[in-house]
Amino acid sequence: MIENERVGIILINTGTTDAPKPEETRVYLREFLSDPRVLDIPGWKRWLVLNLFILPFRPKRSAEAFARVWSEDGSPLLHLTEQQLVGLRERLPHAEIEIGMRYGNPSIPSAMRKLIDKQVTRIIAAPLFPQYSSAANGSALQRVFELANEEWNVPNISALPPFYDDDAFLDAWVQVAKPKLDELNPDHVLFSYHGLPERHVIKSDVTGDHCLKKPDCCESICHANRHCYGAQCTATTQMLAERLGLDKARYSQSYQSRLGRDPWLKPPTDEVLPQLAKDGVKRLAVLCPAFVTDCLETLEEIGMEGREEFLEAGGEAYELIPCLNDHPAWLDALAGLLKRI
Repeated sequence: MIENERVGIILINTGTTDAPKPEETRVYLREFLSDPRVLDIPGWKRWLVLNLFILPFRPKRSAEAFARVWSEDGSPLLHLTEQQLVGLRERLPHAEIEIGMRYGNPSIPSAMRKLIDKQVTRIIAAPLFPQYSSAANGSALQRVFELANEEWNVPNISALPPFYDDDAFLDAWVQVAKPKLDELNPDHVLFSYHGLPERHVIKSDVTGDHCLKKPDCCESICHANRHCYGAQCTATTQMLAERLGLDKARYSQSYQSRLGRDPWLKPPTDEVLPQLAKDGVKRLAVLCPAFVTDCLETLEEIGMEGREEFLEAGGEAYELIPCLNDHPAWLDALAGLLKRI
């Protein structure tokens, strides 16, 4: 139990550029897309794709997108994570808690160093990704274990598992979303999750004979797909829809943030949004339950670009439901999750 030992906790999220400028964003993207769990292709091919096709062009576009959501407080992801840190320290006063972004600053190495220097007896790595993916949870944990392995006195490491079906996590989402939904009274609710290449899902199938082999492969969690990102996203959607009182005709699920030409999980959000408008949906609400913290992907991609796509196709009202951020119900839920580790 956290109360009975000197525990250190690292709150891990994807990360952010240091400034909404091309050079800083290039540094961030280079680290992010050099990760073999993100671009899981041979090293020589990853180098070519990164240096010939991505880094010469994408930093400028990404920096412009970051600039659209940047505020006086800086990066929304970092600022909101700092707010979460404050709330968690109040709820877990016996723990040492630091932020460690997987890419960018403040980094996982800096967080590990602070905790080790404080002589904690155990470190809890807490990837704040509700649904498991090797590209997010797997990469974060691998980095923590790599750093632990460099120490002469290897620290005791525990890890926060995926919490896509945790009751307190789901109830926190309901507390955030329901007042907004009651106010908007949408015709339809879209659950948009961060995308993932189909090959990542296939590689997560421990049997090699289930994922993406049949249309309903994600409809329930079983032995074969227990690590499947798509199945866990579907489970989150189903449980949230039930708690929010949505019948099946009033909600759907999609995946955003595609990169490259390889097949990604379907359907893509940027195609679903205009299609919903063309199908007669006038009032749309969008939830992003793969993110616990608002960031570029929620605020700019869904909140700005998505809004334009929906309204230009004939929609009339569009509401991005905020992420959990520093809502007290979420901080209570996260503290509860960490206490159980």
